[in-house]
Amino acid sequence: MKIGIIGSGHIGGTLTRRFQDLGHDVTIANSRGPETLRDLAQETGATAGTVQEAAAAGDVVVIAVPVRSVPDLPAEAFHDKVVVDANNYYPQRDGHIDPLEDKSLTSSRWTAEGLPGAKVVKVFNNIKSGHLLSHGRPAGDPGRIALPVAGDDETAKQTVMALVDELGFDPVDAGTLDESWRQQPGTPVYGTDRDAAGVRQGIASAKP
Repeated sequence: MKIGIIGSGHIGGTLTRRFQDLGHDVTIANSRGPETLRDLAQETGATAGTVQEAAAAGDVVVIAVPVRSVPDLPAEAFHDKVVVDANNYYPQRDGHIDPLEDKSLTSSRWTAEGLPGAKVVKVFNNIKSGHLLSHGRPAGDPGRIALPVAGDDETAKQTVMALVDELGFDPVDAGTLDESWRQQPGTPVYGTDRDAAGVRQGIASAKP
């Protein structure tokens, strides 16, 4: 599969390494330009490109950038794309965003509203990058970690859940984007390594 990744930090860099190792065709981009991604591209075999090029190249496009940077993305480039939202809203980093502060919108709904026409799916926001890199396990392994996956488009969600499984994690359907607050910072599944039953319990027990 062709996968675009926007963001080369802990999560973006880790997903570049993992997906490329699995045989996917990855194009990586960041806000600083492809020349700053030369080392990562040489290490992994991924293609360094612009944000526009990464979005155009990917059948699935991962966004792993600060939430405050979402409005700077070229929204038209993500139209009709399966977009993986791996972001979290951290006010100390992102500044004050009213609908996220008053919780009238989940961060993923806010992202989807900024990328009209994109099929946004929330995942990879609750796991530590080091665990994403090294803790994948075969299906059926009793130590396999599960990841919540939220989205409105069922076909897009199934596509992303298949990628989660391929990475070595059990995908758990976490509902719609409006329900994705259940996997945001401060909830029982955030930053924890639960199995599928534990993720389902954590999602059900989360309180607004």
